[in-house]
Amino acid sequence: MTSTPAIRMERITKTFGTVTANDNINLTVWNGEIHALLGENGAGKSTLMNMLSGIYRPDSGFILIDGKQVNIASPKDAIKMGIGMIHQHFKLVDVMTAADNIIIGQKGKFLLSRKDAHQKIKEISERYGLEIDPAKKVYEMSVSEKQTLEIVKVLYRGARILIMDEPTAVLTPQEIQQLFRIIRNMKEQGCAVVIITHKLNEVMEISDRITVLRQGKSIDTIETKDVKVPTLIEMMVGRRVELKIKREEVAEKKALLNFSHVTVLDKEKHEMLNDVSFELKTSEILGIAGVAGSGQKELCEVICGLQQASGGNILFEGEDIVGKDPYEIYKLGIRMGFVPEDRLGMGLVASMDIVHNVVLKDYRMQKGVLLHRKSSIDKSKRIVESLEVLTPGITTPVRRLSGGNIQKVLLGREIDILPKVLITAYPVRGLDIGASFKIYDLLNDQKKNGVGIIFVGEDLDVLLDLCDRILILSGGKVTGLVNAQETTKEAIGYMMTVGLEEGFRAARTGGTA
Repeated sequence: MTSTPAIRMERITKTFGTVTANDNINLTVWNGEIHALLGENGAGKSTLMNMLSGIYRPDSGFILIDGKQVNIASPKDAIKMGIGMIHQHFKLVDVMTAADNIIIGQKGKFLLSRKDAHQKIKEISERYGLEIDPAKKVYEMSVSEKQTLEIVKVLYRGARILIMDEPTAVLTPQEIQQLFRIIRNMKEQGCAVVIITHKLNEVMEISDRITVLRQGKSIDTIETKDVKVPTLIEMMVGRRVELKIKREEVAEKKALLNFSHVTVLDKEKHEMLNDVSFELKTSEILGIAGVAGSGQKELCEVICGLQQASGGNILFEGEDIVGKDPYEIYKLGIRMGFVPEDRLGMGLVASMDIVHNVVLKDYRMQKGVLLHRKSSIDKSKRIVESLEVLTPGITTPVRRLSGGNIQKVLLGREIDILPKVLITAYPVRGLDIGASFKIYDLLNDQKKNGVGIIFVGEDLDVLLDLCDRILILSGGKVTGLVNAQETTKEAIGYMMTVGLEEGFRAARTGGTA
């Protein structure tokens, strides 16, 4: 590390109305350092990094880059200062090549600069140990290849300071190790790397130092080698917490949902699910693992009647529900809860309050032409109280709630209908430790009540600890169905990537995977 830090943020304060997101925060990051930024949802991590990357401007305090005080008024200013941010959701154009994605928006003539761009990409790749094909289309790439492309993109623009937001969220164990190798190479080349993440085991493995934020304040900055995970958790939440995922053991189980040779096509007639079969039992949590876009969304939606199968059968307690829409399934007396990936799109209406979001689920169950809100009000109060939802009141628009509280409202609404099957897609994505473990406890309570649960997740450690069995999808096909207590992360990671090359070849030729 040099004697002058790459980043120095002094007494940074940022408010949004009456909410103080950052309160007098200090942060120092050195060249050649991997620095982890930890904190619960709403602790102020993203706000702080958004000021460093030019998206927000601080209300007070100052920022120094390489010892010089700077004014970062826009992302363009940040790029000029060598700061690049890699977001959790990639910002790439699928139909373009890697090289085109890198040079788009750059100064100079687009076509004439391509040859030079290829050479510069090659030099960057060799310097940092990156593997990328400049001519490859984005839609042909795996998730880890897309992430590598995002890294090359910011390095191409001269970044020496990299901010990575939840960089391992959708990677397999093998891809995570590949990413860590890249990050360590960048460190050796003198880059300063800031990682925002919720995965404490990865923080312990990859970082040099850790800064913990809580409720908008900086609690402490410590050397990673000098701290243990329980201490980090206590610093994040403000109290000692014993966090351990329980796997509830239920002896008596029976068949509940039978998925038999199901195929789902998209609008272009590509197979999103290809001859998928499995069985869900009562009092079981069945995990679904796979890299992004492997058919998880289609699997959830075809069960609920939101998508239609082009082949196969879905038997719910012996009743075939293929071809039926959600209301027809409901009229059969089949109680099914669905917590989709898109919380404020498909799950809840952001502008509505808790009561009216509950009404959306309840109104078809009421008799007569008049809508009776009392039952929905009572249910809303029950959800807020039992799930400890932090909200000014049940008439507060859900968009004003934090991610964890939004998820509690959505899950509470679905659980309150007393479902026999509960489908949850990435229910803890982006949630802090406390909120995540509350969700795990809720799912285990449902399991003990005899509910069959489908849990689509991206954290393999959680899938292994929480689920009874794990179904692995790759390119819309089942590549494994394993007992969670008899397998490993590495084995699941391998099965997640089996068949992807076949899918990429099909995409290139316009065929099906």
